[in-house]
Amino acid sequence: MAGALASAMLFAFPVLAQDARLSLADRVSRLEQQTQNRDQNGTGLVNQIQQLSSQVRQMQGQIEELQHQLQVLEDKNKAQYGDLDARLARLEGGGAGNASAQAGTPAAAATTAATSASASGTPASASSSATTADPVAAQAAYDQAFQSIRNGNYAVASREFRAFIQQYPNHALVPNAWYWLGQSYFVTTNYGVALDAFKQLVSQFPQSDKTPDALLKVGYCQIELKQVDAAKATLKQVVAKYPGSDSASLAQERLQRLQIQAGG
Repeated sequence: MAGALASAMLFAFPVLAQDARLSLADRVSRLEQQTQNRDQNGTGLVNQIQQLSSQVRQMQGQIEELQHQLQVLEDKNKAQYGDLDARLARLEGGGAGNASAQAGTPAAAATTAATSASASGTPASASSSATTADPVAAQAAYDQAFQSIRNGNYAVASREFRAFIQQYPNHALVPNAWYWLGQSYFVTTNYGVALDAFKQLVSQFPQSDKTPDALLKVGYCQIELKQVDAAKATLKQVVAKYPGSDSASLAQERLQRLQIQAGG
């Protein structure tokens, strides 16, 4: 009986030892599998983060593009709806009538001619044709050009405003004509020519109501022409020279956007 028990135990110990080894091997295998799964999960998480970062960059690019398109649309709306020039156009019509009445007297015509000649450095005879030009025809020419830009006929408007400036260089609406000439080029992405027109207004008519917005548009043109440093200087000039104005507010907003883009 004792021999049989001993024999059974001899057979049982190898089996138990083998079971223990198998159990340990299984445990190690499970641990290795868990570790591998964690590594795979970690790699997957890294890949997801990279994908999310790429998507964020793409969205930032789309946002910047949408901001640019929005600005273009805003500029087009300003051109089409006159940036309050619908009301100004009516006032300008009344102003032209007053100018016409004053110019109808010989003394007023002579005084205007002398003043224009003195300011331009040309003889009175050279400037008399401009001062004695038909004010009704001048107003009609301006109105026609203004209507063209409101209708979105920018190429036509640019020709008409340029013709108005050349034909009536001393007219009170010349600053406005320079502004809308620049605007007609800006909305058609002719930024270099638009820049020249806006600069002409700023330099020749610093006291004009259009000058703050023209200076703002100088900055906009410089941005489009990749002259970022010059654009920042121009926009800061708008903020400093015309505090509290709509132009200053828009300039400050664009400066902040430039700073965000530079940081991104």
